[in-house]
Amino acid sequence: MKLNYEICYGTFIKRPNRFIAHVNVSGKEVICHVPNTGRLKELLYPGVKVMLSYHPSSTRKTNYELRMVQKENSWISIDSQLPNALAHEAVLSGIIEELKGYPVIKKEVSYSNSRFDLQLMGEDGICFVEVKGVTLEKDQWSFFPDAPTERGRKHIDEMIHAVNNGYRGAILFVVQIEYAKGFSPNVAMDPAFAQKIKEAQGAGVKILAYRCSIAPDEVKIVESIPVKI
Repeated sequence: MKLNYEICYGTFIKRPNRFIAHVNVSGKEVICHVPNTGRLKELLYPGVKVMLSYHPSSTRKTNYELRMVQKENSWISIDSQLPNALAHEAVLSGIIEELKGYPVIKKEVSYSNSRFDLQLMGEDGICFVEVKGVTLEKDQWSFFPDAPTERGRKHIDEMIHAVNNGYRGAILFVVQIEYAKGFSPNVAMDPAFAQKIKEAQGAGVKILAYRCSIAPDEVKIVESIPVKI
C-alpha cells in the first residue's frame, strides 16, 4: 500500500500522553498526533529517529502524525489504522493463503455484541476476520498486546461464538516489523489474552501472523510467519 502523504523525519523528545508526542524536526520542536494508544515504551524513547507525515490544516489540532519509528536500522509502522487496510488489500490480492476463495469482502461488520474488521464471503460460506496490529518485538520475535486488553479478549469470545455457530473465523496479527521471525501472544503482559487465543485455536479459529515489508512510502503484507502459542 502506497502511503501518499508528505514525509518528514525527526527525533523523538517525549510523549506527555498517549495521543500526543513532541518531536525535534530540523531543530524545531513540533507536536504530533500518535495514531496508536499502545504503550510503545520499547520504541518511543528520547533520541530515537521517527518518521512523520505532514498535514497542514486549520481543522486539525496538530499538523503532524507520527507514523514510524526506527529500530535495528528498520522502520516499524505504529499506525493502528493501517493494519485493517493492509489486511483488506492482502486478502484481495491473495497474499494470505488461508483466506483465499472469498471474492466478496465487507469491512466493519456487526456480529452479536461486537464488530469484526472483515467479513469474507464465498462458496464455502462466511469467514469473519479480526485484525490486530503488532508493534512489539524482542529478539526478532513479535508479541501482542503491549498492554492488557479487555477489548481484545471480548473480540476473541465473539469470534469463538461465531465459529461455534457455524461460521469460519480467523484472527490475523499484522506484524508491522519487517525482520520479525515469528509471533506469540504476550503471556507476560496479558495472560488472560494468551489463554483466550488458546481457547480460540481449540475452537477452530485460525490464528494467523503475517509480516510486513516497510518503507517510509509503502507498507504491505508479504508473508506468513510462525505462530507459537
